[in-house]
Amino acid sequence: MKDFKSYTPEPDDKPQNTASGKPADVNSTVELAKVLSRAMNGKSEGQLLHTIIAEAERGKREGTLSNADLDNFYNALYPLLDGFKRKKLKEVIIKLKNI
Repeated sequence: MKDFKSYTPEPDDKPQNTASGKPADVNSTVELAKVLSRAMNGKSEGQLLHTIIAEAERGKREGTLSNADLDNFYNALYPLLDGFKRKKLKEVIIKLKNI
């Protein structure tokens, strides 16, 4: 493997979702990261939040974003935020889960 883009897992080397034993959906996570990184370039915090919420709402409506994905997103960002931002993120996640 020369770089991450050229990596292809072996048939029995696929990431597993420990809850179901099914392969994890790595592509959707990578695509979400790409969309978010493009969206963040040169934007303010408010603009970023709006973009993230819009993408998440679209994903929920299309069925490509699950509540487990939202929980993973929250758990990844939680340690990086202060009290007010944690509370705001939790409110957004709850709102998105109800879509």
